[in-house]
Amino acid sequence: MYSDYHLHTNFSGDSDAPMENMIEKGIEMGLKIMCFTEHYDLDYPEIGINFEVNTREYLCKFLELKEQYKEKITLYFGIELGLQPHLSEAYHNYLREYPFDFVIGSTHLVNHMDPYFPDLFQNRDEKAAYYDYFQTSLDNIFAFSEMDTYGHLDYIVRYGPNKNRDYNYHMYREIIDELLKALIEKGIGLECNSAGFKYGLGHPHPTEEILVRYRELGGEIITLGSDAHSPEHIAFAFDKAAELLQNCGYHYYTIFEKRKPKFIKL
Repeated sequence: MYSDYHLHTNFSGDSDAPMENMIEKGIEMGLKIMCFTEHYDLDYPEIGINFEVNTREYLCKFLELKEQYKEKITLYFGIELGLQPHLSEAYHNYLREYPFDFVIGSTHLVNHMDPYFPDLFQNRDEKAAYYDYFQTSLDNIFAFSEMDTYGHLDYIVRYGPNKNRDYNYHMYREIIDELLKALIEKGIGLECNSAGFKYGLGHPHPTEEILVRYRELGGEIITLGSDAHSPEHIAFAFDKAAELLQNCGYHYYTIFEKRKPKFIKL
């Protein structure tokens, strides 16, 4: 697997990795393609982290390095949008301003709280919190569908008090199937995010069962990203990715250039 389509640098509020360092590491690892997808989360809670990337500076640096490294690696310009229904118009306008190759849409907040912080799980049932997350994700997809792929569908499980000890697709089958059908109907891909292995879950985001179900329902656009925020996590667990996707019923994975999909044989 030579393409990583979910990468963050110090243009994202939760990373301090220079883009040059990420590129150098990607080249060292043998990647042929890297797509940067910096965070752009409007109306994120005020916690001292700014997730509103300076997109003009980001684009300027990207173009400089794209030219500098053109003989060694192909670089693409992407963004990860933190979805909330009331932001749909703002994101629609934002995507028209810049020449993105690839757009991830992700749900990072439930009731304006990020599962990364334990407050979301305080004084409530963990299963109920997971269900609320999936319902919020469905609301986001119905409100905004201009992304190319949907990121880390079961992101919340990374941070649950018991992680995925009591979590599986069948426990939330009805709502997850609604999510997958909505993605397929709207022509949105599903991301296989390998960071689940980094977080000790033993699975990607989403789990293999969900990847299988997306394919069973007719989904074909599957993108692959490590969600790396530092060089050591680039292409994390990609050694497992090709076999994993094949076992889930896929013959191709997808990359994007100028918002157009290209299917790469596994």
